[in-house]
Amino acid sequence: MKPLLDFLTEHQHLLVWMGIGSAAVFVISLLSLPWLVAQIPDDYFVPKKRRPTQWKAQHPLIRLVILISKNFLGYLLLLGGILMLFLPGQGLLTMITGLLLIDYPGKFRLERKIVNTPAVLKSLNWLRAKAKKPPLI
Repeated sequence: MKPLLDFLTEHQHLLVWMGIGSAAVFVISLLSLPWLVAQIPDDYFVPKKRRPTQWKAQHPLIRLVILISKNFLGYLLLLGGILMLFLPGQGLLTMITGLLLIDYPGKFRLERKIVNTPAVLKSLNWLRAKAKKPPLI
């Protein structure tokens, strides 16, 4: 127990910054979630396969930079979420945000499965109604 207390006292500034970062991610998530949900087209989850996004038609270099940046941020949030399971913060919310940003096989199928859960669909449609958007199909 003493080595842990020594570590915590030596790196107290690190714990403070991690707490600030955790609070920032939480507030940004709460503020951006309604807007992001409102941006989803109402028929987005209808097709079995994902439609290509608009930015994929951009210049290949721009597409590569966006893809690398998005995945880097996703992995950073995933790692931070794992750490927040043991430290103060919104670990699960941060991990889910990271997983939604990362590209991996089966991601769209997983998103459809999550959205088809009645409680999740009801919550998403409630947020969409607040933004005066039609419910998800």
